[in-house]
Amino acid sequence: MILIADSGSTKTDWAIVTASHQPVVLTTQGINPIHQSREQIVQIIREEFMGRMGSHPDVQKLRSSSILTPDFPYAVYFYGSGVRPEMEQLMSSLLCELFPQASVVEAHSDLLGAARALCGRKEGIACILGTGANSCLYDGNGIVQHTPALGYILGDEGSGAALGKRFIHDLYCGVLSEDVLHAFEAETKLRLPEIINRVYRQPLANRFLASLSEFISGHLDDQGVHDVVVQNFTDFLRVHIAPYGRQELPVSFVGSVAFHYQDQLREAVAAIGRQSGTIIKTPLAGLIRYHQN
Repeated sequence: MILIADSGSTKTDWAIVTASHQPVVLTTQGINPIHQSREQIVQIIREEFMGRMGSHPDVQKLRSSSILTPDFPYAVYFYGSGVRPEMEQLMSSLLCELFPQASVVEAHSDLLGAARALCGRKEGIACILGTGANSCLYDGNGIVQHTPALGYILGDEGSGAALGKRFIHDLYCGVLSEDVLHAFEAETKLRLPEIINRVYRQPLANRFLASLSEFISGHLDDQGVHDVVVQNFTDFLRVHIAPYGRQELPVSFVGSVAFHYQDQLREAVAAIGRQSGTIIKTPLAGLIRYHQN
């Protein structure tokens, strides 16, 4: 009986995994030790996760059939954004406090979670392409090399934020057609002054830029828009994947941007002579497989 958590800044999915039944997944708000105090994280887990366990019908069924015993869980594996090496001890210690019966408690980065979900126990190159972007060279157990993500201002090539930034640049610099420009302003009700305000004067500009993906994905039949998406991925591969070498290893991806643009992503990977591996939206199912095997 193990507990696996896949945590982002917005939400955390907790999988209660037993040998004989389908995993039960509960969702709480996101946990990020960089932005939240120890006390806040403990409160979230106690009130939202432990509190919901008591009333969740699938958890009650496991308890009534004696599958979920009082010593659950015997192992806790937490993967999350913000769990940098210097934060692993903090997360592990508070999880030990909350789950004292667990004999194994581990806290790792979302990047290691992505690698284990995508590659299992085999070598590979694992990438996260969502609002932000990240990647690593993985040896089947841990990360052996990775290029820094740097965020959407200095980097984040391949991400939803970088895609939105490139799209706006090409849209208003005349690279894209007038038809696309008119369609964009009609559908989104946005004009350039409002976009400048959202990017330079309001918080969470990266999320705003990434939100433009909704328009972009609906206009991939336009060659210019299609090329913007492919070039975004090509930049990511050139900057973040080429330094790893290892041409023989497949490149696998997790995240909403990778999943929704997988045709364009595979096109970009093939264009540089590499092999695409697995492309999934979320890592939880892969993490369950990893820890069950």
